[in-house]
Amino acid sequence: MRVVKPEELDTRRRESGLPADQERKIREILSAVRAEGDAALRRYTEMFDGASLRDLRVTEEEIDAAYEQVSAEWLEALREAARRIRRYHERQKRQSWMEPEADGTILGQLIRPLERVGVYVPGGRAAYPSSVLMNVIPARVAGVEEVAMVTPPLPDGSIHPPTLVAAREAGVTEIWKAGGAQGIAALAYGTESIRRVDKIVGPGNIYVAYAKRMVYGTADIDMIAGPSEIVVIADETADPAYVAADLLSQAEHDPMASAVLITPSSALAEQVSLELVKQCEALERREIAGQSLREHGAICLTEDLAEAVETANRLAPEHLELLVADPWRWVGRVKNAGAVFLGEYSPEPVGDYFAGPNHVLPTNGTARFFSPLSVDDFLKKTSLIAYSREALLRDGPRVITLAEGEGLGAHAESIRVRLEREKGEKRDE
Repeated sequence: MRVVKPEELDTRRRESGLPADQERKIREILSAVRAEGDAALRRYTEMFDGASLRDLRVTEEEIDAAYEQVSAEWLEALREAARRIRRYHERQKRQSWMEPEADGTILGQLIRPLERVGVYVPGGRAAYPSSVLMNVIPARVAGVEEVAMVTPPLPDGSIHPPTLVAAREAGVTEIWKAGGAQGIAALAYGTESIRRVDKIVGPGNIYVAYAKRMVYGTADIDMIAGPSEIVVIADETADPAYVAADLLSQAEHDPMASAVLITPSSALAEQVSLELVKQCEALERREIAGQSLREHGAICLTEDLAEAVETANRLAPEHLELLVADPWRWVGRVKNAGAVFLGEYSPEPVGDYFAGPNHVLPTNGTARFFSPLSVDDFLKKTSLIAYSREALLRDGPRVITLAEGEGLGAHAESIRVRLEREKGEKRDE
């Protein structure tokens, strides 16, 4: 990895973009599914996934059979992860509230779950059951009654068994064999079989990400996810083997992934460089990890830990590890990060799979203003206003003044007609 100074770290958004012809193709797929429904889904599924389907919906029998194809050890681990994720997100639940005032006015907020949510799950042989848990459980905790999952099938029309098991354990209510932009279109617009949803969440490749961006407004979406990122802040007390292993845990995701070490210790930097070479050679995904480190990895040398934290805040990474002697001393200075991992016993993968907080995190510097996926993402809020007679008589003239100041006479008249009626009735008394 290249060694750089803090000011040399690239903070630009790392988006690969799409050529114009591919963007047109995505729009064509979205339009076709919107117009043709299930017929277009079947056509594109055969074209892109090699699966000729009669039935798009996964049956209960298919899900039951999937349980027979996973080990008891894996199922126990998945269920414990689901329990921890559910417990963490239960703490995020919010309640409607109303607050009466002395004059009889009541103001408040109604908090309601979305009715129907769609979850996209990558398919084929790259299955991620952990993402099923992370996207579905917060929705169910929020009170969403219907969770429709779409995922591309294998050429024989089947779905990866762990994905099906994770879907049932998390609380998915229906599963459909439809991937890519066509799966996003089905969720956003609906087809004869698949009813449209209120929101679409879940990871996917760049075509899925662009399709989500294009349907936004017809349905809400979670975020436009970019390549994985990790920043490790480490001092001379850090174990270089740990640091290298954690950097590689993100580098193996994607050639576009970013893994950055920020440290004031030049000795540690040299040791980590050697460890990266050794550990990378032993990885099954060493070519992906190696390309990631070469093109988007860096070791940044700083004057001290204070400058290291400042640099990390500027990067606003998806994952931030504090592998320093006293991480709690520095966590208060962290301003921008999707998730923070404190100490040598908190490597990033425990957050990906098991600890409980959501692993759907802001990328590409958006941690400056965006938060991890949470229960809040599946709730909508409605303001509640119940003015009393006393309050309207008191505040009405000022409302009229403000409305007329904006040239909105009907707004003012809506108040004035009530004030005149109330004054008239008072004189009659």
